[in-house]
Amino acid sequence: MSDLPRPREPMASIPPPPAETSARTRLELLFDAGSFEELDATVVHRTEAFGMAKKRPPGDGVITGLGKVCGRTVYAFSQDRTVLGGSLGEAHAHKICKVLDMAVRNGSPVVGICDSGGARIQEGVDSLAGYGDIFFKNVRASGVVPQLSLILGPSAGGAVYSPALTDFVIMSEGQSYMFLTGPKVVKTVTFEDVPTEELGGAKVHAEKSGVAHFVAAHDADAIELARRILSYLPDNSQVAPPESDCDDPPDRMCDGLDALVPRDSQQPYDVRDIVKRVVDRDSFLEVHEAYAANVVVGLARLAGRPVGVIANQPAVLAGVLDINSSRKAARFIRTCNAFRIPLVSFVDVPGFLPGRDQEHGGAICHGAKLLYAYCESSVPKLSVILRKAYGGAYIVMSSKHVGGDACLAWPNAEIAVMGAAGAVEILYKREIAAAADPRAEAKRLQAEHESLFLSPRQAAERGFVDAIIDPAETRRKLCRMLIAVQHRRDLSWPKRNGNIPL
Repeated sequence: MSDLPRPREPMASIPPPPAETSARTRLELLFDAGSFEELDATVVHRTEAFGMAKKRPPGDGVITGLGKVCGRTVYAFSQDRTVLGGSLGEAHAHKICKVLDMAVRNGSPVVGICDSGGARIQEGVDSLAGYGDIFFKNVRASGVVPQLSLILGPSAGGAVYSPALTDFVIMSEGQSYMFLTGPKVVKTVTFEDVPTEELGGAKVHAEKSGVAHFVAAHDADAIELARRILSYLPDNSQVAPPESDCDDPPDRMCDGLDALVPRDSQQPYDVRDIVKRVVDRDSFLEVHEAYAANVVVGLARLAGRPVGVIANQPAVLAGVLDINSSRKAARFIRTCNAFRIPLVSFVDVPGFLPGRDQEHGGAICHGAKLLYAYCESSVPKLSVILRKAYGGAYIVMSSKHVGGDACLAWPNAEIAVMGAAGAVEILYKREIAAAADPRAEAKRLQAEHESLFLSPRQAAERGFVDAIIDPAETRRKLCRMLIAVQHRRDLSWPKRNGNIPL
């Protein structure tokens, strides 16, 4: 919070947005044509100090209101950096809080377009209080109505916490940044000379911090992306996600799907090819694409119904679960659960990533977050084991043991404590060493172990797998299962809250 009183510091090298992407134009792009209704257009600040009595522009640097997005009511605010630098003062904050309150009361999504120099230093503690009020409203609205943040300019100091509290963050490439302390402060404190883009640009937050869920090429691209995200989300947590007309038959066979997955479990492939073939055509919208790429998450549709997809990615780190991928998937699962979006998991996971850095970094706690998210979620949960599901990672990835409603497996799936090579080395170490040809004996025992313990048949016999299916039937089976469990209800003890892992 120490950087809050320095709103002007990062503004020196950043020009105001061009007229074609003004705060008002951005709202016009967001809403259906002619549907925007502005609120509080004549509000002004009440500050007298530092000559501010002569600078009282109507609206106080933020445009607020409501309109229609694809025919549905959405509330929004858009900060105007051409007016007082878009700085946040008491009246500015009050306008944003009012929109958030109205959105929650009326059960409608809210979109915030952030383009501000930060706290208005002329208003002192009143501007800090304004940020605190907004944060409180963000948290109260969390899980009640969808909240989207578009970072289309600077967002520095305490201002970054509001977007971080929302459901999805979109940053525009090359013109937006987010950081708690700017380059000058960093240089003063740590003597490190870091360019603005390298410190808090869109690429940094998309790839390294995970703050940005999406990166857009420019303003219009970011706004169109926000409209698309809203099409998957319900108006609020009390209603079902919106269904859409679907011209992709729910009983469509996915011929050739098995050919996309190599029989050799050591060979990589891109799981997104599987996902895109199974879900409705052109419906998959990947979230956090550049962050923790060993797990793929995204929004899609099955027979016109929105679903959240979680898939291990064998093309990156063999699809193992690690700290960042666990956090990424857990957060996405909780977002889907909050807004009644069913979960579909595509499983091909060799386990959790071993190593000192992972253990010291809290792999246990972060892996437990993913486990907690699956266990806690009350939406329908479907899963398909594509190839391998080993050890604790098998349990975590939407298995029946953590509340999965339906678990399907392809015929060549491997479900076991570990791979055959490792298991044989532990179980038959002496027999292999005593054999005339240790290598041949190890291969024989490996094949025997695969047949007895790695086949999905053993899990199916115990009811842990509901059906072993032909890969071509994956879409048809998932569509049918989704309809069958769409009214899922959980019976649980009343409580104030569970205790999520650290």
